[in-house]
Amino acid sequence: MRNFVRLLRFLSWMFAAGLAAGIVIASSFYLFLSPNLPDVEQLRSVQLQTPLRIYTRDQQLLGEFGEKRRTPVSYNQIPTNLVNAFLAAEDSAFFEHQGVNVKSLARASLQLASTGRIQSGGSTITMQVAKNFFLSQERTFDRKFNEILLALKIERELEKPEILELYLNKIYLGNRAYGIEAAANAYYGKSIKELTLAQAAMIAGLPKAPSKYNPIASPDRALIRRNWILGRMQELGMITPEQQAEARKAPVTASYHGAQPEANAPYVAEMARQEIVNRFGVDAYTDGYNVILTIDSKLQKEADAALKRGLVEYSERHGYKGPAGHIDAPEGDEALNIVVERLKEFPSVGALKPAWVVAVTEKKATLLMSSGDTATLLWEGMAWARKYVHVNERGGSPKKAEDIFKQGDVIYVKQHDDKLFLSQIPKVQGAVVSLAPGDGAILALTGGFDFFLSKFNRATQALRQPGSNFKPFVYLAALENGATASTTINDAPVVFEDANLEDSWRPQNSSLNFNGPMRLRKALYQSRNLVSIRLLQKVGIDTTVKFLSQVGFEESRIPRNLSLALGSVEYTPMNVVSGYAAIANGGYKVSPYLIDKVIDYNGKVVYQSNPAVACSQCDSNRRNSDSKDQPQSNIAPPIADPRSVYILNSILQDVIKRGTATKALSLGRSDLAGKTGTTNDQVDAWFSGYNANIATTVWVGFDQPSTLGRREYGSRAALPIWIDFMEDALKDTPEAQLKQPPGIVTVKIDPNTGERAAPGQDDAIFEMFKAETVPQVVRQDSPTYDGGSSGSSDTPLMEMIFN
Repeated sequence: MRNFVRLLRFLSWMFAAGLAAGIVIASSFYLFLSPNLPDVEQLRSVQLQTPLRIYTRDQQLLGEFGEKRRTPVSYNQIPTNLVNAFLAAEDSAFFEHQGVNVKSLARASLQLASTGRIQSGGSTITMQVAKNFFLSQERTFDRKFNEILLALKIERELEKPEILELYLNKIYLGNRAYGIEAAANAYYGKSIKELTLAQAAMIAGLPKAPSKYNPIASPDRALIRRNWILGRMQELGMITPEQQAEARKAPVTASYHGAQPEANAPYVAEMARQEIVNRFGVDAYTDGYNVILTIDSKLQKEADAALKRGLVEYSERHGYKGPAGHIDAPEGDEALNIVVERLKEFPSVGALKPAWVVAVTEKKATLLMSSGDTATLLWEGMAWARKYVHVNERGGSPKKAEDIFKQGDVIYVKQHDDKLFLSQIPKVQGAVVSLAPGDGAILALTGGFDFFLSKFNRATQALRQPGSNFKPFVYLAALENGATASTTINDAPVVFEDANLEDSWRPQNSSLNFNGPMRLRKALYQSRNLVSIRLLQKVGIDTTVKFLSQVGFEESRIPRNLSLALGSVEYTPMNVVSGYAAIANGGYKVSPYLIDKVIDYNGKVVYQSNPAVACSQCDSNRRNSDSKDQPQSNIAPPIADPRSVYILNSILQDVIKRGTATKALSLGRSDLAGKTGTTNDQVDAWFSGYNANIATTVWVGFDQPSTLGRREYGSRAALPIWIDFMEDALKDTPEAQLKQPPGIVTVKIDPNTGERAAPGQDDAIFEMFKAETVPQVVRQDSPTYDGGSSGSSDTPLMEMIFN
């Protein structure tokens, strides 16, 4: 008995000594580590790494960029079932402990003593917050001790809901998803508010091992983990037995969901991404910027659809180029599933969907779609498919379906009015870009048929010749240098000799005929090449180039020869539409811009656009202001006399009323103006048109310049796309005419000579002039100007008109 007492006393002393030693050691660690602990207050202002997001001006998501997908949510936004699922899985005593769970730590200590290494770690949610925000992921004793100290400190300074909110927004949950909102979107394509109990438990099972319990990669393991969590929730009284039973029956429905744009504009999103990274650096991918663009989602959708329809129509009217591929019919019970998997190698492009020809009869075909469904293609949907021979020739009309394709072929189809139609992915490309003339805001832009087939942005990168689409700027230079809309110039053959050329230059009109003396108004709306050349020759190349640079066209790209009159310059569709915007707004140079504002993670606007605004009245006020100290608005500089611009606008309206773009009359509006453009051999086709509220340019051509084919002028290849887009863009909007500036006088003239009409002249027509250029006398023998055969002059046209 005495020995037992002695042993007990010895063990008591040993326990006390061990406890004291433990306290001393723990205190030593605390005193050593405590001064180096980070300030917990940092957690209140922590900036979670959040991706860059791009939005339209009407708040539609265009794109998300960044390796980490995260959408922070506040605690009161998190459904109770989701909170409980995480507590059941990770820390059921979270709301009871003070940051450290002693039992869990004891269990971890026993593991360390028995195995020599830390296994479960005994971490609470608070300890995980300390680790995730402040510490490394290494499994060492000093890191664990720091974690404990930090957890205690966090619990003293933050409320429980704040800690849980930080945890649920920070944790990695697989598939690039950080935080519960990003995970709900990544696995289920929905918000946390829409998750079922089973889905909430599935996500709560991920922190333990995101790869091991991933419901997409490892659905069986994930299901076991989910059901265990549901069982724990019932044990803890968080759900009823009936709720658990119902949730356990739910199948694994997770599938990968990328960041889903609400509006489709990949060319625009990429432009914005590049600009933001250039402005803010690569940290923009993680700093949580929300970028608001000038793009209108409705107009963007219409621009993209109009371009796709127009390019497909061009492709189809030149003939069918054959199936996109062939898949031999496999054997066995899984044959159709095999074909469906192979079909996924063929991308869907807009409305065009790949299909496998299951069977062919004389006038129809049975198809297997990539969705696994079968469909029928009737004869009326494929009868158009005459074989493509070359750009100017098609084969004969097909007589039966087998003349077009055979069983096993992969074809593309589109749907219209619940019927399928054979189609094909076009090789031809195009671009549409639309601006607000008042300040240059980009309203819609698409740089090609499909971004995922070709990322080259033709709206901003393709330097192409605009042809006659450029003539209005040459004519505006003439109007600025003494010409009038009634100035007559001879539309007649001319030959230019140049020592630098191997042969003489004999420019032609597209119609190959000549009309003799013509007024400038008529010459422009009929797009007469010879008149344009003689006009440039008279105004002078140097004078014209100087004016064009004032409009905003890069001078180094302007050829200093008479081919300039025919649009031999090379500019992008964005350059061209910028020039037309200056006409549409009454004569003010505006610069296209895409980004309206940038908002940081905390909701602060860190960038706000300040575009130059076209405002004739504002500009007048600025010129008349006597005070040099008076602050001025950001007013766009004028490019020309507003009266010259107004007269040119009226001529461009005639292009639609009676010229090369009469198809646009189908829109039933009187406020539209524009100009077609086609280059030699129909290599490039253009149409640029506008009213006072919107200016839009369309370009069509091949990336490697080659002819679009006979008769593929701007009026046929580009104008229908413009009409298609503008029909929707202008729907339910009032007409927006350019306001007439003071100093315009309208008088009757002789349509043949351009001179003032004689009193009572039957065929007299009205023409508008700047007040100082109104013809004052009637002349019986009005001269015309044939421009000579070579050279250039800077002599004002007034000498020619009134001499």
